[in-house]
Amino acid sequence: MQSKLSDIVLIEEILAGNQSAYADLVKRHQRFVFTLAMRFAKNREDAEEIAQDTFIKAYRSLSAFGQQSKFTTWLYTIVYTTAMTFLRKKRLDTSSINDEDTFIQLENQNGALDNNLAENKSRSFYLNQAIEQLLPDDAMIIALFYQGEQSLEEIAVTLGIEPNNVKVKLFRARQRLKEKLERTLKHEVKELI
Repeated sequence: MQSKLSDIVLIEEILAGNQSAYADLVKRHQRFVFTLAMRFAKNREDAEEIAQDTFIKAYRSLSAFGQQSKFTTWLYTIVYTTAMTFLRKKRLDTSSINDEDTFIQLENQNGALDNNLAENKSRSFYLNQAIEQLLPDDAMIIALFYQGEQSLEEIAVTLGIEPNNVKVKLFRARQRLKEKLERTLKHEVKELI
């Protein structure tokens, strides 16, 4: 019965003292929060930690949710800031795509993809592979827009930038995604796009 309640009703119940309602809220959004965290972390353990930290932070600041935007927009903002903080702490090497080592890694990944091409014809498999090769900011915008079905305005709130900037960043992210798909799939990219 609880799962059919809206996010706002669940939040009101949580704030009124019904702590079990938070479990319903987490269940409802955990898959997408984890997906976004994976876009940044690139490994399951770090993504799980980011997702867990996100839900802890959301719970602690739930009373600050002012309903000026959708709950999901507010939650995805927390995912984004949590992931950025986590990555800064880990001091991950964010090498340029022009880096020679990165090209070698991409060639190795593409070689493995070519070997499995006959086995893995699914559209989502190749799209996810290409998205994983994107920079975290590009992957986040793609994920929020297509998987999270967020509007440009909602993404702007999440990322703390202007909607016009989101539009430009989304356009550029799509271009980079297309390039990754073209490199990975060569001729099959026309079927996917």
